[in-house]
Amino acid sequence: MPVPQRVGVISRSLLRENAYRSIRDAIVDGTLQPGERLNDAELAQWLGVSRTPVREALTRLEESGLVQTKPGRYTMVSPLDVQAARAAQTVTAAMHELAVREAVPTLSAGEIAAMREANARFAAALQANDVDAAIAADDEFHNIPVTAAGNPALRAVLEQFTPVLRRLERLRFSSVSGRGSVALHERIIVLCEAGDVEGAAAAARDNWMSLDPRVDFGPMND
Repeated sequence: MPVPQRVGVISRSLLRENAYRSIRDAIVDGTLQPGERLNDAELAQWLGVSRTPVREALTRLEESGLVQTKPGRYTMVSPLDVQAARAAQTVTAAMHELAVREAVPTLSAGEIAAMREANARFAAALQANDVDAAIAADDEFHNIPVTAAGNPALRAVLEQFTPVLRRLERLRFSSVSGRGSVALHERIIVLCEAGDVEGAAAAARDNWMSLDPRVDFGPMND
């Protein structure tokens, strides 16, 4: 079948994805604050795109719980919410449990070493109070078994729900309570290295379930 003669399909797709990721990241890192009203024209000007990809991005962000919309009234960044965080937490924990269970039988020595190196960078970032570096290292650590699992459906679910938790983890990683994650990561590594599928999977789940929005992050909407 000949390639369809349509111009700009890839560029429009990239515009949509870039708009989504840019707004999502601004919400996660706090550039766009909880409760802040969002104007699609202003966002389009900021991103240098038309309003169409911005509107599509906001729709996706609403589906993942990062944005709230009242048609004809307002669109705003979702407030930090205990119930929404817990819902995202249970789904995310289950997906990482599954990823580790599927990955352990095929993890190479090089991948185990990469997990250990990412955890070392994570610990160093926490020690330096560098929240951005801590989140980047944490992402890298967890992405190794997710990639090794090779399950696109699993990755799609994590792509949708992890950002909700990342908003909260920015607060956790800037506090003393985040230091326990280093030890939890090390336990995952040790069990993966030992080939303990069920133990490593349970440890991965425990790592994500260790977040307690009410305790770690103080008052939020409930």
